[in-house]
Amino acid sequence: MILSSFKTMAEIQAPVFKILPQSFSFNNYLEAMQQGNWARYFANSLSITVITVSLGLMTMSLAGYAFARMNFKGRDVLFFFSLLGLMIPEQVILVPVFLKIKEFPLFGGNDIWGVGGIGFLNSYLGLIIPQIAHPFGVFLFRQFFMQFPKALDEAAKIDGSSRLRTFLMIYIPACLPVFATVALLKSISSWNQYTWPLVITNADNMRTVQLALSIFKTEYAVQWNYILPATTLIALPVLLLFFFLQKYYVQGIVTSGVKG
Repeated sequence: MILSSFKTMAEIQAPVFKILPQSFSFNNYLEAMQQGNWARYFANSLSITVITVSLGLMTMSLAGYAFARMNFKGRDVLFFFSLLGLMIPEQVILVPVFLKIKEFPLFGGNDIWGVGGIGFLNSYLGLIIPQIAHPFGVFLFRQFFMQFPKALDEAAKIDGSSRLRTFLMIYIPACLPVFATVALLKSISSWNQYTWPLVITNADNMRTVQLALSIFKTEYAVQWNYILPATTLIALPVLLLFFFLQKYYVQGIVTSGVKG
């Protein structure tokens, strides 16, 4: 993909495939970025990813802590049902989630009953809210928190530490590898999201980078000499993020499976 991104359209469509382009020129990249508001598209994807990952880490870590360190009625049953979410494909719940987003009360012209408007359609909230939490992230946090002995909670309680303070001051610093792992997986998932933005947005200013690739496809032709450079630029942030977090990713996966 990277090597082909430097090729001209004639080279890409040539009957004889060649690995290397005739010349390494960035004209394809420059011309591709001039078609459409790519600064806005990248800003949309970046802001959605950052907010989704931040809120996701907060909610999933708290849920994992509750499932691992707190005793309450129905805890294991609730955790079991949360894991069932891993078995349900995204396409199965696409329509119900779409209707909930569209009929969200008091937003987008809707009344208190969720009627009369568009809810969170064509909005950042509509793109962010359904992606915040994921059962796999809750599972990783829960498995990691279960490694710690109960004496740690008892000692913190004797010292007068509240549940929240114990979580913030003791457990959070200890589970940075899991945070990095979940952040990496969540970032890749949010950045590469295609189906959900396609369903709930139709305005050009709400396009993410994945949807923006469609501007290079017309009814009669596909501009591969622009799609390949754009795809390379879209993949670059994810590759860089994985490069910097791969050590923590491996460590987080390994340590989260020590105890069940």
